[in-house]
Parts: sequence; C-alpha cells; structure tokens
Amino acid sequence: MAHFYYNHGEMFAENVALETIAENYGTPTYVYSRSALTEHFLAYQVALANRSHLICYAVKANSNIAVLNVLAQLGAGFDIVSGGELERVIAAGGDPKKIIFSGVGKKPSEMEKALAIDIHCFNVESEAELDVLNAVARACGKIAPISLRVNPDVDANTHPYISTGLRENKFGIDIHEALEVYLKAAQMESLNIIGVDCHIGSQLTETEPFIDALSRVLTLVDRLQDHGVNLKHLDLGGGLGVCYKDEIPPRTDDYIKEILLHLDKRDLTLILEPGRSITANAGILLTTVEYLKPGQEKNFAIVDAAMNDMIRPALYQAWLAIDPVTPRVGIARKWDVVGPICETGDFIGKDRTLTIAQGDLLCIKSAGAYGFSMSSNYNSRGKAAEIMVDGDNIHEIRQRENFKDLMRGESLISDHKE
Repeated sequence: MAHFYYNHGEMFAENVALETIAENYGTPTYVYSRSALTEHFLAYQVALANRSHLICYAVKANSNIAVLNVLAQLGAGFDIVSGGELERVIAAGGDPKKIIFSGVGKKPSEMEKALAIDIHCFNVESEAELDVLNAVARACGKIAPISLRVNPDVDANTHPYISTGLRENKFGIDIHEALEVYLKAAQMESLNIIGVDCHIGSQLTETEPFIDALSRVLTLVDRLQDHGVNLKHLDLGGGLGVCYKDEIPPRTDDYIKEILLHLDKRDLTLILEPGRSITANAGILLTTVEYLKPGQEKNFAIVDAAMNDMIRPALYQAWLAIDPVTPRVGIARKWDVVGPICETGDFIGKDRTLTIAQGDLLCIKSAGAYGFSMSSNYNSRGKAAEIMVDGDNIHEIRQRENFKDLMRGESLISDHKE
C-alpha cells in the first residue's frame, strides 16, 4: 500500500496531510508511517514463518524509542552496537533475550550491562575482544553466549563507506583464521559458543554477494562441526537494499527464499539484522524553501534542512527524491537544494527539476534510515522534530531541540584571580 502519496494535489502520510504536520510542528521534521514500519517488518516474519528464526532490527538505522516500540510489539529482536542502543531497546520494551550485541569496540561496562540482563548473544569481532569478554563474564559470575563475526572477504558492490565484508574493512575476524579462534573460545570457561555471524555491507541490490558469503560461512560451520563445535544459529546480518531512485533490489520474500534454498535442511536458527529495508522508505523529511537564489551557473534553493539533519548526500553522495508537498503550476528549473550550513558540501540534492517558490514545503523521501540517527548539532542547530503517523493520528515522538537543549551540560569557566 502507499504510505506517502498525493491526494487531490497534496501529499499525505497515511491519512494525514503533510502540510498539517508542518503547520503544527514546523520544519525540518521527520515523519514516519507506522503502517510502513509494520509492513516492512512483517515481510521478513511471513517469509520465515516455517523456519526457526529471529529478526533483529538494526537499531543504528533509526533508534527513536517509538520506532523501536512498534517493532518490539511485532516481536522483533534488536541488533545493537553500543550501550546507548541497549538502553534504548530496554526503554522501548524490547526483550533482552532477543538482543544481539555487535560492534568492534564494546567497552567492559557495556558488556557487564548486557550480561546482567541476559541478552541473546554477543557478536565478537576480534580475538582481543574475546579475551576481554571472557574476563568480564568471569568477574560477573556469568557465561557469555557468543558467536564470532567472520569476515568472508566478499565484495558487496556498494559504497566503500558501508562495505564491511572485505579484508581491508575493520569488521570481523578473517574467515581463514576463524576456526583457530573458535577453538580458543571453546576452551574459555566463561564463554558459550552458540553461533556464527557475517555482515558484508549495506544497500545491497543483488543476492549474489549474500549467497557467496553464506556459502563461505557454511563451509566454516561444517569444519567447526568436524572439530566438535556445533552451532545453534547462523546470523547473516542485514544489508538488503531499498529503492531510492531507480534501484531494483530483491523483494524480501525472494531474498529469503534464496537464502533458505542454500541452507537446505541444516538445523540452524536463521538470524537476520535488517535496518534500512525496514525504516528507509517508512520515513520522509519535511523542509521549507527559505530562499531562491538563481544564478548564471547554478540555481540554489536554500531550505531549512541541512547536512546536520540529513548527512547522507554529503557523506555518501546518496540520492534522495525531493518533491513539492503541494505541486504548483509554472516554469520548472533545475535547482541545487542546499541547506544553510557554512559548508559547500551542505546539500540535499543537486540538479533537481522543480517548480517551486519561496515558502514552499518540500518532501525529502526515503529518509527513515540513517537520517535522524546520524544527525548532529553542527553550526549550533537544534535537531529536528520527529513525528509518527498512525492512520488519522499524529504522535510527536521527539520534540524539536531548542537553544537551551543545545547548551545543556555546558558551563562557563569561573574567573579566578590570584
């Protein structure tokens, strides 16, 4: 179903006009559709209905506790990469026994908290981390359930900043060294090996890299079994791409079918860690045209959303669709849609053909993943408001930051004179 659509010349989110949201909450503002979040998550659940599985939403994609709560109510597990994300999941009502703790730099204090609430598993990313986790678990009187995140050296054919499965990347343990590390872990008294993990990158639009990585991991699973290490689960990570412009990623059910075909009848619970594919197209960013600045070389549409609100175009050269909320009749021009931050790299989109005027409201699409979660206060700009639409209902799930919020925790230095 359409979650963001035009109705009588005006764009809606579910049953709510976006103009109404802008009038009541201002801009820039993120808007999420509860029905879209639900539909995208259930696509995974339905496709895996006949297989032992756990769908762990990747919290880094969008960590608002209302978003996490919607997914928790649907039975989601959660893939976290920090102590802060752990606290968010708990605050949102997530089940600790469905939490996977990933990330290359877990602190002992974060490990202690995760052990205290009995999370499902730690995805260990280095031999050094293995030693620290074993020591922390021993000191806490706990047995830490672990899998090793292995790096299969598979090219995900994606942007280098979001590729994670090559030897040159910082993530995971070289798959050719993994057997030795597993056998070491098996001798550690405070660790319990329960699985293997692999994540090769984000925004993948074809299944071949997934299947290549899966094949290499299954070879490792068989070698482990030969050495008496029997795993309970296989975590294939996330990374399934979405359509931003003209990409044609696999449908979720087709992606799952191909994975299951290669898993065959192996007695392994399948864990997946989708993030972008659940939230990206469940959210948009509203922004207002503040000024139009035509020029001989370029025409600039200066909007009130900036790279601190949505950094993906500047950081990854990501393409996001930009549409007027209420289209107008007139002469279309090519515009660079830019923000007010003092950086030439502060842009949302370049060379966009639009018919717009000062004061118009624009919709930046596919903004639900890695939008607000990567936002900052650069140039002392308050973070945007976040809204969740549920049918006819509007929920303010994060208030816009004010100037007092910007300076919270800061203080002046007293003038001490000798």
